[in-house]
Amino acid sequence: MKYVKSLKCINCGKEYEAEPDRYLCPDCGEKGLLDVKYDYEKIKKNWSKKELNSNQKLNIWRYRPLLPIEDDSQKPPLRVGWTPLYESKDLAEELGLDSIYIKDDGLNPTGSLKDRASAMAAVKADEAGAKTVACSSTGNAASSLAGNIASMPGDMRAVIFVPKRAPEGKVTQLLIYGAEVISVQGSYEEAFYLSEKAIDKWGWYNRNAAINPYMVEGKKTAAIEMAEQLNWDMPDWVVFSVGDGCTIAGAWKGLYDLKQIGFIDKVPKLLGVQAEGCAPITEAFRSGKDLEVTGENTLADSIAVGKPRNYKKAIDGIKASKGDMINVSDDEILEMMKVLGRTTGVFGEPAGVAGLAGLKKMVKKGEISPEEKVVNVITGNGLKDVKNAIKAAGNPLKVEANLDKLTNIFDENNLIK
Repeated sequence: MKYVKSLKCINCGKEYEAEPDRYLCPDCGEKGLLDVKYDYEKIKKNWSKKELNSNQKLNIWRYRPLLPIEDDSQKPPLRVGWTPLYESKDLAEELGLDSIYIKDDGLNPTGSLKDRASAMAAVKADEAGAKTVACSSTGNAASSLAGNIASMPGDMRAVIFVPKRAPEGKVTQLLIYGAEVISVQGSYEEAFYLSEKAIDKWGWYNRNAAINPYMVEGKKTAAIEMAEQLNWDMPDWVVFSVGDGCTIAGAWKGLYDLKQIGFIDKVPKLLGVQAEGCAPITEAFRSGKDLEVTGENTLADSIAVGKPRNYKKAIDGIKASKGDMINVSDDEILEMMKVLGRTTGVFGEPAGVAGLAGLKKMVKKGEISPEEKVVNVITGNGLKDVKNAIKAAGNPLKVEANLDKLTNIFDENNLIK
């Protein structure tokens, strides 16, 4: 890895060789999250926007100089990344903004932004010579890992630990991809600890984003990609839903990287949004105190993490960007699913649209002004959680195959004919 200098502990500052299966600082334990350090001066000399523009590979690997992989590493063949970025005037009007861009990461191969991290996990596991890759997840990290591993040549396999509340659609994905699925009859936290023990016992590769420093590096490509799609003209705000903190931490890392190599002139403010029923990172951000574990009381399962382990990277990134955090209710999330779909044609799952619900509140409070340019990243596809989508949208009108009865229903409901 000619551009990677080391892995640096964010707690004690100690640096380590960037081995593919090094996860935490051994001296600091869970607090010792590692950060990939790059030789930015070397990258600046050897890589340019012109060279990037000539690259025809529209996936995350187009950003190879800013990714911690070996030159000859085997990569999953699935096309991860280069998801669309839409400008929506109708949605902007609904939110009270002059303009807004929606990046639909629900169009990644398995339906979520987490494909970016799992593609990286597959590469690093292969570099480490691992045959089994494992993680705990409420669904999206799990399905993305299972799909990316299934696409890898050879006999690599995925073992997934999901909590009891994991949505049926996401569990079904895992089974279709051929993963070994362990449904832990308890909370996400219990699933995480069981996966941790199993990984230690059998020596599997650990994809858990809160532990593995390379997952942030995969996720940061969403921000790098957004910047390129905007022709490097940075917005004032970039908005993300927040669960364990890894995704928004990745966004900060990607934007920081671009600033260091001179691809962008400014770093946008980051807005992190959590569900009211599970908002430990927001509380720590506001109070300045250590994180306190909370319950996981929200229908937005992908951000229902009561004990997030990447919170420090997330908070540090939001503060460094001069950004903010806000919480939203489940009702606000469900309403935003309808608003997003009606105004843009984009179908986001509850966790995927929570950020947009938070943006609406920030505009209403005057914390974000109408003329500010905003990008919101939809992190997961609505087909992941059809049960809550129906709760948001309601049921269809039912009618017999009779035109007169259809006309009566149209009249009774004041529908357009």
